[in-house]
Amino acid sequence: MNDLKNVERSIKKWIEDHPPAPPSKGDSKEPSIKERFESYIQNLQDEICDKLEEYEQGARFRHDDWNREGGGGGHSRVIEKGSVFEKGGVNISAVHGELPAVIRKRFDVEQGWFWAGGISLVLHPLNPMVPTVHANFRYFELYDDASMNEVRDCWFGGGADLTPYYLWDEDAVHFHSVLKAACDEHGSDLYPKFKKECDDYFYNEHRSEGRGVGGLFFDYLRPTEERSAEDWYRFTTEVGSAFLESYSPIVDRRKDESYTEEQRYFQEIRRGRYVEFNLIHDRGTLFGLKTGGRTESILMSLPPRVRWDYDFIPEEDSREAYLIDRLENPIDWIEYGEKENILN
Repeated sequence: MNDLKNVERSIKKWIEDHPPAPPSKGDSKEPSIKERFESYIQNLQDEICDKLEEYEQGARFRHDDWNREGGGGGHSRVIEKGSVFEKGGVNISAVHGELPAVIRKRFDVEQGWFWAGGISLVLHPLNPMVPTVHANFRYFELYDDASMNEVRDCWFGGGADLTPYYLWDEDAVHFHSVLKAACDEHGSDLYPKFKKECDDYFYNEHRSEGRGVGGLFFDYLRPTEERSAEDWYRFTTEVGSAFLESYSPIVDRRKDESYTEEQRYFQEIRRGRYVEFNLIHDRGTLFGLKTGGRTESILMSLPPRVRWDYDFIPEEDSREAYLIDRLENPIDWIEYGEKENILN
């Protein structure tokens, strides 16, 4: 026993005589928001792809690294011809360099340099009973000079939205309730605001209908007196981390539903509306193409099979007509879920 006590005293004395060295100046520097966000999207890409591959019998994501000529690059992961996902992509990128002329004009600056990082995903299921889903989360920094040391401006953007072909109301309620819960952690004002922005943004004006049943959309979330850049970082990453919870239970419920060739045909008709939005209205597609992004990754969002029939009109009182009717005007899915007692 005395020997044990002697050993303990010796160890204690050594610790007292050898205190931990103070961290060096290099070690004490906290990672920047840019560095943390880049690490976050890398981890989120892994998490989402690992979960999605669990649904598949043999299909796996193809990994594809790419470099941008002006600076930076990305890592694309694309899955095709799966038993659940006919086509899907989960892409990350971190690009930087001098602002192209079209972007300088948009930001009303004569010169500037930028860093932009984000994750973007689109999943097109094979079964028309499973909805297509889209999500992206991004961070942008703007600088006055090429050193890119001093941040002149910064903001977050992103969101998630659901595009069903055959609508179960409880799926829309679930999707919205999960996103609302993530928003409410950072303020009860955020979900109603960003839900409305989603309804307004993901709207095919030339068709007078929504692209789907909505979700969240936010952009240009800059630091203010009310919320700092750190606050917006926590908000954006919290919503991003809620993606799988919002979508996976819907896949679980619908992936084994039976369907007919006629229903598959209708899915392809509706996919045409999806393509129209992406090529006519989507800001992300425009930004990627105008800043020298990788075309294959940008257009990854387009479905593999799609059709346009002249003046297609679904049969009255059909499930197809029900969907289109629900897309004519935005629905408060939280209120609807409470009223119908289907809120998760």
